[in-house]
Amino acid sequence: MRTVTIVGTSLAGLRAAQELRAQGFDGELVLVGDEPHRPYDRPPLSKDFLLGKIGVEDLELADAAGLLELGARWHLGRRAVRLSASDGSLTLSDGTELKSDGVVIATGASARTLGDGLAGVHTLRTLDDAVALRREIADGGVRVVVIGAGFIGAETASTCRALGCDVTVVEAAPVPLSRALGPEFGAACAGLHEENGVRLVTGIGVAALEGDTRVTGVRLADGTVLGADVVVAGIGVRPNTEWLDGSGLVIDNGVVCDEGCVTASPNIVAVGDVARFRHEGAHVRTEHWTSAAEQAGVAVRNLLAGATVAHHANRGYFWSEQYGHRIQFAGQAAAEAEVVEGSLAERKFVATYLRDGAVTGVLAMDSPKPFTRLRRGLARAATVPAG
Repeated sequence: MRTVTIVGTSLAGLRAAQELRAQGFDGELVLVGDEPHRPYDRPPLSKDFLLGKIGVEDLELADAAGLLELGARWHLGRRAVRLSASDGSLTLSDGTELKSDGVVIATGASARTLGDGLAGVHTLRTLDDAVALRREIADGGVRVVVIGAGFIGAETASTCRALGCDVTVVEAAPVPLSRALGPEFGAACAGLHEENGVRLVTGIGVAALEGDTRVTGVRLADGTVLGADVVVAGIGVRPNTEWLDGSGLVIDNGVVCDEGCVTASPNIVAVGDVARFRHEGAHVRTEHWTSAAEQAGVAVRNLLAGATVAHHANRGYFWSEQYGHRIQFAGQAAAEAEVVEGSLAERKFVATYLRDGAVTGVLAMDSPKPFTRLRRGLARAATVPAG
């Protein structure tokens, strides 16, 4: 393998580049990214960056010297618009044609949007998104409606409240985060909103956004209108796969691949939010920072081997910071769960999820030490060989 092109320059793409060099690939390395920025870390966007505590330079995943050490050719600010799986050829948005022996797809996902171009309506997925939103809320005193009470929505609401904004969160589900954490623990997290002066409206959807050129309100399904100067849509993401139409790869809510992140073509692997990999008999797509980082090493090993010789363990870990509380989760949620330390009422607890008596996941709020101890038990199922 003489040339490898990585499409996507966020965490998964950068880690893939680093793994290629670490695993001995000394050929030509090409990276293509649709954003003009050097690789940056996304989790702080809704937290310290939005608060104004850190700047753009603090988000960089690698400094200039570290990127130079990769010995790569970069195409930033250009999108991949076509891929042929049969011969590894790519076309970029500026017409550039690239030919590769191996391809790593790391194009991530894009935020679902609302508002059809109304000013004051935001998403929070990219650095440019965060810069635009920070500009509107930095001085506080504005009415912010956050649509969606998932982790990004909750973190955004927390940050806006900390800046002195009047914040309302709208969630279509009766209990926020119930699908991710279960109703009991979802309710515990939801309670943080009202405890910190944020209005939480649940069990109702959004009918429309009000305003001519700039948003003035959010109309709910029952006709209620919530006044708004700023609206943030946290209603999920869609994997960036449009450019792969006609590529010859299998696309179904992401790039379909096997347990080792290898696609239908052995010279093409997929990592990060765009990868829908096989796990425990089903195909899943995860949107976690650690998954993106861990997949890269497995995918690169398989790419260089020309076959699936290692599997991604999908250990799953994420964290969230809301209203001064740190929420951590590892593993897989299950229907059965119990609090093993602390209490929900005190907002300081550790809980385990169980399936057939075995622990499948761990959730904690403001309990980092016991969480880490239990997480280690889950992590013993390390990345395993395919044989």
